[in-house]
Amino acid sequence: MKNAVIVLGTFLLDLLAGDPPWLPHPVRFFGRVIAAYERLVRRLAREPLALLASGILLAVLLPAGTYIVTARGLEMLYRWHHATGFLVEFYLVATTIAVRGLGEAAGAVGQALAVRDLPLARKKVAALVGRDTAQLDARGVARAAVESVAENTVDAAVAPLFYAFLGGAPLALVYRAVNTLDSMIGYRHGDYRYLGWAAARLDDLLNFLPARLTGLLFVLAAFLLRGDWRRVWRTVRRDGRKHPSPNSGIPEAAIAGFLGVQLGGPSTYRGVPSFRPFLGEPLVPLGLEQIAGAVGLLYMVAVLAVILGFGLRMIFGYWAG
Repeated sequence: MKNAVIVLGTFLLDLLAGDPPWLPHPVRFFGRVIAAYERLVRRLAREPLALLASGILLAVLLPAGTYIVTARGLEMLYRWHHATGFLVEFYLVATTIAVRGLGEAAGAVGQALAVRDLPLARKKVAALVGRDTAQLDARGVARAAVESVAENTVDAAVAPLFYAFLGGAPLALVYRAVNTLDSMIGYRHGDYRYLGWAAARLDDLLNFLPARLTGLLFVLAAFLLRGDWRRVWRTVRRDGRKHPSPNSGIPEAAIAGFLGVQLGGPSTYRGVPSFRPFLGEPLVPLGLEQIAGAVGLLYMVAVLAVILGFGLRMIFGYWAG
């Protein structure tokens, strides 16, 4: 039950306070470690096989080290002073959840579009996506924001909640370490396809179950909100596997089905053109209202994930007792 209480408390705290930038954050530490490691590798390795081996080594050592240090550190704290251990674990789990931060970031894009400030909207959406945003029109900005909210409903909400319920702070931080690895080096172009191969595959593995759970929660959210849940389910089944990622297509197809929009299409990443298969049907145009709808769905799905996880932990705890 401890994990369930911590997750419920940290989720409520995130909704109330978000993620204050002045607090120390494990993701910033992960980012510095990954950047330093990459600089070292770039000096020592040039051949694809060496880059691949270096990437595999990092994908093993960072999550394993994160789990061992966190688990052992918390074990010692709990033995020394139980309340201190609880508070530290509470804080660490809180750093893995970013529902309010994601919602506010997407909302800022919508606010810029609302006042027709396209340059500002491009700047705001650039903080959410990896694609090039300088040439996006208003529809392209809205599409990028909706796709980011859909994909990050897994990364910022359901997956960290899932792993926190399963294994507390150690497992939740392992997920966040892998997610940070993927966001920094898990690209498919250039020599990142060698250095980042292991990070991308590990991220796919850890997101496999949470992404599918997110798809089901979108269907449930549509039902509870009296939306067309059948269209959500149909779109996920038809389009969820079209995406190059084995996981990202599921939440994107779900949110496209709920909003009645079409996602996917051409994008540019670091000057390299890319095309993603279309997901959903263009029943309404992409715009400000769809960004707001996507943010509302993010909160709804996150709440449902907490209720489901807390309920299951209570049931298992009762049976175990």
